Amino acid sequence: MKKHTGTPNKSKKIHRSAAKKRAGGEPADVGRFYYKGNRHKQLRAFVSVVKLGTLTRAAEALFLSQPTISLQLQALERELGVSLLERRRRRINLTDAGEALYELARPLVEGWDTLDRDFQARVKGLQAGRLTIAAGTSTIQYLLPELVRRYREQHPAVQLQLANVTGKDGLALLRADEADFAVGSMLDVPNDIAWAPVQHYDPMLIMPPDHPLAAKDKITLEDISPYGLILPPQRLSTYRLVDLVFQQRQVPYHVAIEVGGWDVIKEYVAMGLGISIVTGICITAVDHARLAVRNMQQFFPQRSYGVVMRKGKFLSAEARAFIDLIRPGLLTHRDYDEPGHSGR
Repeated sequence: MKKHTGTPNKSKKIHRSAAKKRAGGEPADVGRFYYKGNRHKQLRAFVSVVKLGTLTRAAEALFLSQPTISLQLQALERELGVSLLERRRRRINLTDAGEALYELARPLVEGWDTLDRDFQARVKGLQAGRLTIAAGTSTIQYLLPELVRRYREQHPAVQLQLANVTGKDGLALLRADEADFAVGSMLDVPNDIAWAPVQHYDPMLIMPPDHPLAAKDKITLEDISPYGLILPPQRLSTYRLVDLVFQQRQVPYHVAIEVGGWDVIKEYVAMGLGISIVTGICITAVDHARLAVRNMQQFFPQRSYGVVMRKGKFLSAEARAFIDLIRPGLLTHRDYDEPGHSGR
């Protein structure tokens, strides 16, 4: 009988050919694509763990098992040759290398997740989508109405949400990616936050027209001292700013009524229940007709209102369109992509 020697030789040639292809050529490109696909999964897992704080929450958000998330993180650390996370019982903390990677990877991962929506917005215009803006009551009531009206006229299909929050809660929304950006005033700007002031307002003393101080053109802190003030709650920046100025000048003062909302404060002042120091943003023509108003810029700093956002945030087309209404070209003049240390 003849021995069948052709098939084994042919098989060896096939294996040798496959080995050559694995060493270079087309399969190497496939390997690169596979590597990039793996890297995206690793970075997505890494960003989710940092944002959510634990492997368990990240696994739930990505619909993966916790061991899978752990393996992806280990592979990422092994490939980069650095330790990215400090694993503790209840919380995971970033190393310096992890902080650097997080600032680079987060906008990439977020951009990938919103790629389809942003592409459609660029191609078809803003025909759909969602925009969430965090802002305080005074900003929503006095600064945003005209901007919202113009935005709705130009982009009627975009679902717009105005989250009425305090400054502290607004920062929490930005860091949790539950708001695209915020509009408001800031006294202290954290390292991970970018702020572009746009409008500036003077501090104003308001009182009833028949108040004793209304007869004076120039009013000092000592003049205000005997009269009860009506101020917003202590947790808000206006109260803290008034307190700081009086403390620095060592002038005593007392708060008669603590209440939220500029409209409520103005109404109480008009009723003769006290006087108040407010930001000029809330003073209207109607207020000038029923209240005595004096500029207090000599003693209190101006309040600036503008766009607040997290550094490195990937802005959607919907968000950019609104910011362009606030001030055209605002984003081109500020380094919003600059990484900042997390304030979480």
